[in-house]
Amino acid sequence: MSQCAYPEDAAESELPDGCGLLHTSRKYLKLKNFEEEIRAHRDLDGFLDRASIILNETATSLDDVLRAMLLRLVHKPDNTEPDCNVDLLMAVLFTDAGTPMEGKAVHLLSDTIQGVTATVTGVQYQQSWLCIICTSKSLLKRHVCISRLVRPQNWGENCCEVRFVILVLAPPKMKSTKTATEVGRTFATMFLDITFRQKLLKTRTEEEFKEALVHQRQLLTVMDQGPNPSLKNYSISSICVQKSHQPLQHKDFFPVGKGIREDFARRFPVYSLDFTDGIIGKNKAVGKFITTTLFLYFACLLPTIAFGSLNDEITYGAIDVQKTIAGQSIGGLLYALFSGQPLVVLLTTAPLALYTHVIRGICDDYELDFNTFYAWTGLWNSFFLALYALFNFSLIMSLFKRSTEEIIALFISMTFVLDAVKGTVKIFQKYYGISHGNHNADHISVLSLLGLGTSLNTSFHTALNTSLLANPPELTSVSSRSAEHPSRETAVLSLLIMLGTLWLSYTLYQFKKSPYLHPYMREILSDCALPISVLTFSLISSYGFREIKMSKFRYNPSESLFKIAEMQSLSLGAIGSAMGLGFLLSMLFFIEQNLVAALANAPENRLVKGTAYHWDLLLVAVINTGLSLFGMPWIHAAYPHSPLHVRALAVVEERVENGHIYETIVNVWETRLTTLGASILVGFSLLLLPVPLQWIPKPVLYGLFLYIALTSIDANQLFERMALLLKDQASYPPTHYIRRVPQRKIHYFTGLQVLQLLLLCAFGMSPLPYMKMIFPLIMMAMIPIRYKLLPRIIEAKYLDAMDAEH
Repeated sequence: MSQCAYPEDAAESELPDGCGLLHTSRKYLKLKNFEEEIRAHRDLDGFLDRASIILNETATSLDDVLRAMLLRLVHKPDNTEPDCNVDLLMAVLFTDAGTPMEGKAVHLLSDTIQGVTATVTGVQYQQSWLCIICTSKSLLKRHVCISRLVRPQNWGENCCEVRFVILVLAPPKMKSTKTATEVGRTFATMFLDITFRQKLLKTRTEEEFKEALVHQRQLLTVMDQGPNPSLKNYSISSICVQKSHQPLQHKDFFPVGKGIREDFARRFPVYSLDFTDGIIGKNKAVGKFITTTLFLYFACLLPTIAFGSLNDEITYGAIDVQKTIAGQSIGGLLYALFSGQPLVVLLTTAPLALYTHVIRGICDDYELDFNTFYAWTGLWNSFFLALYALFNFSLIMSLFKRSTEEIIALFISMTFVLDAVKGTVKIFQKYYGISHGNHNADHISVLSLLGLGTSLNTSFHTALNTSLLANPPELTSVSSRSAEHPSRETAVLSLLIMLGTLWLSYTLYQFKKSPYLHPYMREILSDCALPISVLTFSLISSYGFREIKMSKFRYNPSESLFKIAEMQSLSLGAIGSAMGLGFLLSMLFFIEQNLVAALANAPENRLVKGTAYHWDLLLVAVINTGLSLFGMPWIHAAYPHSPLHVRALAVVEERVENGHIYETIVNVWETRLTTLGASILVGFSLLLLPVPLQWIPKPVLYGLFLYIALTSIDANQLFERMALLLKDQASYPPTHYIRRVPQRKIHYFTGLQVLQLLLLCAFGMSPLPYMKMIFPLIMMAMIPIRYKLLPRIIEAKYLDAMDAEH
């Protein structure tokens, strides 16, 4: 693009006549992919419907040719441009628009597209055709006119023998795939082929000209399967070739242990680099490692305490806060040291608490020893996980498309928001006078586990909505008058503390995009958003408003932290029952571990050290074997903590495309030090019980739920496509699916994803515990839905484009 800028009037007299400034900018454009970009066909179809073709133009000057093309557009019978002014459009086409220096200005085209070829000596222009693009506020629609000159014309540098002129006009505010540049890219890609241009020279009528255009479109459409030889000198590499995935076969699962050996061979050579990258060498990231470790510490510690309090209540003290923290620390340390994907974070989750509650109920009904039955269930779970790892069952997860993963991820984010809202509503019911009377803590906690748990890695929120609904009387340091007489101040302050925590954490998270402070300081504040917000509002609540009392965690010290269960005390029938529960539990572990690892290893995260799904699944089985024997809570990969951990260690850049700003990950520090440090800090937190950890009030944690939900949907394409329904088309981002899929198909696909999301909600948020126990089967059922049902509604090529990574 070129434009002319003139000096100020005061200095104009001091400069030679006709002197000014000319700004020239060049930009490389990718070839239009007629196989994948749906707009390429629609651009041509729109032109063929309202064809403006001049076959034998006798004018010799560029101005006369363009004026003839504009007059052809204006005088068309179906002209829909009442305010179209030829002189105004002519002025916009050139750099001297609006200049006061008549006859002395630089008269050059403002915006053009030309074909080029890179040679040893430089860049060689294709000079037989010229595409001119222009935007004008007076236009209502896009227009294309093609003119074929009778004789080649010399119009200056790089335009020495022009035979074809393509003129593209468009309004300035258009959808990103409908701009003048995009339409010009469509026709420029077609005219890049010299064979096609020679064929156009031989056409005699407009119909033959149109037929040549349609034939060229067909050739370009099949180029994705085999490059067109006539275009071999140009940017064929700009056409994306989609990789074909071979269907799984029985032989893929054999020999036994093949996947584990491959994972080990892939990850072991770079094992030492996991400890030295960012510490030794030129590019150091010690500061980022420290801030990420603090983030992980708070992100792991808070749900650990919450679920420890819940488990203490539902197991009558068999699994308490101390055991939960100890299990989290030990399991995290082992995973950080020996895993193949150390950026994945392990946590105990809401579904695991649900299984623990079911086991407690079975033990009460059949008078079984809880610790022993719990251990046998965990051992069977580990046994099945080991089988899955040995027989390479993680290959099944390749059947989960990106759209399926994002449905599950958005479901988890929704549960964070839902439970934060539910917890706040219950605070208002208790303290704002909506409901009065005493509440039985045990009764409430059990009902909450059955009715408010939401399944699938809701690791912060479910526990807090259950075991922390009422103040444990043994931990309240003041009289019970506040419980007996609801205080509206407590409810209002809880709401303000929750919203304040959300505001501060998200503001600091976004602070790296602000212009304030040094970039290094902005990055530190953004990385430390979680611990800063927790500490700030915990202090505000505990010291700024001492007279207003908040709920505290349930905490009872353990008598024995490491005590092995008596495995021989169960009958064979009870052990068989534990096997059934262990199998269902292993399904949950299998899907959770592999799905979260896949989200952490998404291509846009640019991880380079390789994956280790089979090895990590075996390691999780080993870790949970020990936790089961010592009566500690089970742990597996957690969402959204794992992707957020990757994001915290990423080097991110902002880029602009067609006026849209988006973030892209340049690289990620793949280290074990952050998870290792966070696990050690979690272990040392045993020394901080019960004080000062009990100073963290529930509303702060509810604010964290909202913060985690908000940050976890940043790169969720399902959420982005749902937002498109509320946006103007001109604001659509230039994403790959916008280019490749018709808009209506995009909305259909989004609607079908929403229906699947509602199906997950129906089971995952059901008040019936046994409905949640079969939740892994519902997630597995989404595979045939994607492969069998959806292709009957939307064409497979559009589904594949929507599931593509870029």
